[in-house]
Amino acid sequence: MVKVAVAGGSSTSPKVLCSSAHEATPGVDWAQVDYNDPKKLEQSLRGVHTLLSFVVIQHDPGSMTQKNLINAAVRAGVKRFAPSEWATMEYMRWYAYKEETRRYLEGLNRQQTVLEYTLFQPGLFINYLTTPFKSAAHLHQTELPFDFNNRRAIVPENYDQIYVTLTKVQDLAQVVARAISFEGKWPVVGGVKGTDISLGQIISVGEKVRGGQPFQIEKVKPRDLESGAWSASWMPRISHPAIPPELVSDTLSKTVVSGILLGISAGCFKVSDEWNRLLPDYEFTTAEDFLTEAWTGKP
Repeated sequence: MVKVAVAGGSSTSPKVLCSSAHEATPGVDWAQVDYNDPKKLEQSLRGVHTLLSFVVIQHDPGSMTQKNLINAAVRAGVKRFAPSEWATMEYMRWYAYKEETRRYLEGLNRQQTVLEYTLFQPGLFINYLTTPFKSAAHLHQTELPFDFNNRRAIVPENYDQIYVTLTKVQDLAQVVARAISFEGKWPVVGGVKGTDISLGQIISVGEKVRGGQPFQIEKVKPRDLESGAWSASWMPRISHPAIPPELVSDTLSKTVVSGILLGISAGCFKVSDEWNRLLPDYEFTTAEDFLTEAWTGKP
């Protein structure tokens, strides 16, 4: 069993690097660190084999936090690193730090492998489609333009031809756990594919699991999404632990929804299957099975 550290979040891993104090958790070593203190970071990472980053800092487009973390990991002798990826980023300017981290890692390894890494990319977490009901203990639920609870959706105008990958967050967690002990070399692009499904099929499944009632569908044009000139009869309320509650607004939500729908239209949420092929024995939960179970008995 290798020693694993997690940066920027709480988990059941042996060591967690965080920027604020936490209560003691059995089996977990907490290390309160300053991500701008290179020596402290390096000391905290001594003896760590694999470092998983969940750092989310929206006002760090240059990704200095993760760059400092990467540099400290290299000095400490860390063998493997997973940056704070976990999502697509095209059309989502608030994820600029993720793109910068990609470039930094690519440059770091240009001549030779200095730090082995993989970009875990699961598409869209299907668990969000159970909002407002939680379907994962540690995933923050937020509204999306696909609202199963109220049987409605906001979609690009050619939604029947657009595919996304829906992956259960628990499946991603299992893949990451298996990747930690994987003996081969990590792929740089680490697609984790649950179910490839069109937006039309998502709505069909939603109508089926929500009692056979039709969804209210509102279509928007890509050019209107790009200009921000689109409108709908309702607006998903976007929230995230990294966004202070006082900053959550209709304007912010509209910007995020625009980015999500533009990314979906461009195929950015349809991911590859590198980890599926490397872990062929793992059986992923299908979208329909998950949603059927999640919505059974719900009003």
